[in-house]
Amino acid sequence: MSEPASISSGIAERYAAAVFEIASENKALTKLEGGLDDLSAALGESADLRNLINSPLISRDEQGKAIAAVAKTMKLQPVLANVLGLMAEKRRLFVLPQLIEQLRAMIADHKGEVTAEVATAKALTKTQSDKLAKALAARIGKDVKINATVDKNLVGGLVVKVGSKMIDTSIRSKLASLQNAMKEVG
Repeated sequence: MSEPASISSGIAERYAAAVFEIASENKALTKLEGGLDDLSAALGESADLRNLINSPLISRDEQGKAIAAVAKTMKLQPVLANVLGLMAEKRRLFVLPQLIEQLRAMIADHKGEVTAEVATAKALTKTQSDKLAKALAARIGKDVKINATVDKNLVGGLVVKVGSKMIDTSIRSKLASLQNAMKEVG
């Protein structure tokens, strides 16, 4: 991990721990999780929001007012809204994506869940996603939440990452293995 990424991760981890503890005490983890999903979707869709959290040209005051308006519009939990305001005041909104990731991991761990990152050549149907989640849950021993993405370069098959483990059954990897085997023969 690069030094700036590690610093951002450390900052996000401290904020996430505080938010998680307060939300847990207030029994508001489910509402917090919904707010995180909404905030993550907004970050993915809005270039203006990404610019707001990353631009050094926007003053602390402007960032604070803008993020407060976003939090109010999205009806985020007060603890999350307050932390976003504090992050704006301290010029640390740039770690918002890492904060969301850290909080999701803490909530999942609290619920006994694990998230599987799944890349497929075509989008999974609901039935396929459910079957995959059940198969992974049986293997891992925890509930599995599927985070699916489409990667057209896979040709077929899928790549599953759960924690530090990776299962690659893609045609791309099988072709690469075959290519290596052919190089060794010739």
